[in-house]
Amino acid sequence: MHEPEFPTLRLRRLRRTTALRSLARETRLSPAALLCPLFVRPGEGIREPIVSMPGQFRLSVDELVAECGDLAARGIGGVVLFGLPESKDAEGSGAWAAEGIVQRAIRALRRAGSPLVVVADVCLCEYTDHGHCGVLEDGEVANDPTLDLLGRAAVSLAAAGADIVAPSAMMDGQVAAIRRALDEGGRPDTPIMAYAAKYASSFFGPFREAADSAPRSGDRRGYQMDPPNAREALREMAADLAEGADVLMVKPALPYLDVLRRARERFDVPLAAYQVSGEYAMIAAAGERGWIDRQAAARESLTAIARAGADVVITYFAKEAAEWLS
Repeated sequence: MHEPEFPTLRLRRLRRTTALRSLARETRLSPAALLCPLFVRPGEGIREPIVSMPGQFRLSVDELVAECGDLAARGIGGVVLFGLPESKDAEGSGAWAAEGIVQRAIRALRRAGSPLVVVADVCLCEYTDHGHCGVLEDGEVANDPTLDLLGRAAVSLAAAGADIVAPSAMMDGQVAAIRRALDEGGRPDTPIMAYAAKYASSFFGPFREAADSAPRSGDRRGYQMDPPNAREALREMAADLAEGADVLMVKPALPYLDVLRRARERFDVPLAAYQVSGEYAMIAAAGERGWIDRQAAARESLTAIARAGADVVITYFAKEAAEWLS
């Protein structure tokens, strides 16, 4: 179709007022499309600030239940739970312990009748004494022996009441192993949100402080994706879909919007994007110093993620964003 030209064409007409801009808006954010990451730790009555993530906390189970009540009241869609266990070991057995910290938190949310979608991260890094996402053999992360452990963790979390399990270890075959474990464990209806394109990113730093999950030696570049690669991300996503994933995720979000857009154009499945700790910390820190408008920058970044194709946005701004969007 041939568009008219100026002066007949005046694109500013629909930008003239707030009401007109709202009417013509192409990308619309909703609190229901946001997931809020939360960190749960042992203890009672604890709301421990995370220094590198102003406004975020490590919460004891009782405080987490209260926080989730507030999030639900704001219309937020759900939460993603990460745990800080009381002890760690070489295998990360706390990840599948029936009385593990995240399992206790999920059961407490269920007792409280929380309407939030509860997504349980499935990984070993928070539970291993070496900080890697899988078991070590000769100092290297061993892919195949890790798969059974991830399956055990997923079944344990689903049994506790998780609505969705979200494997983030970036082991080859992890979605298939978890799907098989869930099906055999009587949980065929539990969906899998796959961290399909999870990059070895420098933007994860504050999270590793928050979750006490930094590797004690080496790094995760041998199993997380290499940042220059985009076509490989599509292969990862296709593989995860073939293995039984229900939702695909890109992580981090803003540095990989091109990957998210490519995924949206190729896959007709729900897509999630995780605006990670470093993305949050940059906006929060610059806002504290008055260098940028915190709310405006956060809102613009979330809009960019949704515009690129995310159906679900995981963000530490979820709680305050719900106020902006109301």
